[in-house]
Amino acid sequence: MDGLSRRRMLLTGGTAGALGALGLASPARARTPWTWDPRTSVAGSGAGLDPEWVWDDEADRLVASVIDRGDMPKVNELLRTWTRNDQPVPAGLPADLREFMEEARQLPAWADRAKLETAAKFNESRGIYLNLLNGVGGGMLSTAIPREARAVYYSKGGADMEDRVAKTSLLGFAVGDLNAYRPDGKVMVEAVKTRLVHAAVRHLLPRSPHWTRTSGGQSIPISQADILVTWHSLPTYTMRKLRDWKVPLTSADSEAYLHVWQVTAHMLGVRDEYIPATWAAADSQSRQILDPVLAATPEGVELTDILLRQLAEQTSPGGLDRPLVNALARYLVGDQVADWDGIPREPFWEQAVATAWPKLVAFREKLIPLPLVPPLAWTIDEAARTYIMFFLTKGQGTSIVLPETNRPE
Repeated sequence: MDGLSRRRMLLTGGTAGALGALGLASPARARTPWTWDPRTSVAGSGAGLDPEWVWDDEADRLVASVIDRGDMPKVNELLRTWTRNDQPVPAGLPADLREFMEEARQLPAWADRAKLETAAKFNESRGIYLNLLNGVGGGMLSTAIPREARAVYYSKGGADMEDRVAKTSLLGFAVGDLNAYRPDGKVMVEAVKTRLVHAAVRHLLPRSPHWTRTSGGQSIPISQADILVTWHSLPTYTMRKLRDWKVPLTSADSEAYLHVWQVTAHMLGVRDEYIPATWAAADSQSRQILDPVLAATPEGVELTDILLRQLAEQTSPGGLDRPLVNALARYLVGDQVADWDGIPREPFWEQAVATAWPKLVAFREKLIPLPLVPPLAWTIDEAARTYIMFFLTKGQGTSIVLPETNRPE
């Protein structure tokens, strides 16, 4: 079955697992009509078009042209040299692509530098929560998003998940970096590259017979709605969990954390009329487009197993910590999503994590006000990120590059 592990597929159980074993897509759920009010967006207005039928027209036409005229190897070679926000776009790129990237790298007029700096300070003190939730929690949610799981699995990146995770981590780590949107930061570069990757996948993936069979009727992948769904699996989900864990947040910190992700959504090509202006607007949009689509797929189960195996290997070379990793993942996303992802139950470790984590959060929050704790915490978090990237890339490093093909057969 297209390289999927039958043993892992059976963990999904029920209809989705049975259909997956037969090589068929699970039945598509009836989609909730788009009713989100654009007046609650950062634009404050909008046409109210359903983002399900909106893509990234300019980027899509451009990248399709780059692929079809055979320019991609040269483009990727040059993009590897482009790494900092203040670095000029490589001069050797095709003129049309270079012109687009110059425009795409610009911050929106509504970007607030003061809030971006506040977000950096917030990341410094709460990095352990943010990395855990955006990385492990967001990763487990993403594999329970059928379209995302299938797009990842059948695109070129699905053939080497360590490299795929490493490339995805480049953007995530850049968003959470202290210098994210400063001149020496990287997030503007990584976001533009990711936007181009999305355009490449939109051009290539519909040609894959596997994706065509499992797309649920979607003609073009990664619509604006799909990007928003993924966006909510990161900041919106993370903010909900921080509240659940009773992490004390000032209004300035909360607004700043939202703002850094608002700007990032814009940099990824999301139209301003779809970007929530407040957490209340984000929660409302998430309930409409993320919560209803979460479900099991055989591709999602397989990807979950790969991701958790990688995480266990990072913490223990022999993979001895897999039961603990399973329990942590279940704690982060809850039993329903964990069951859809095929994450095994670990009764002992689940109880241990549920008991210990709230106490750890409470203890850590008592230490945060001490003078040296935020920089020390950041140093530890940065060391962890460095180790993760080293592990995933086997010490060779990586960069975001545009695919030229789908996943090899």
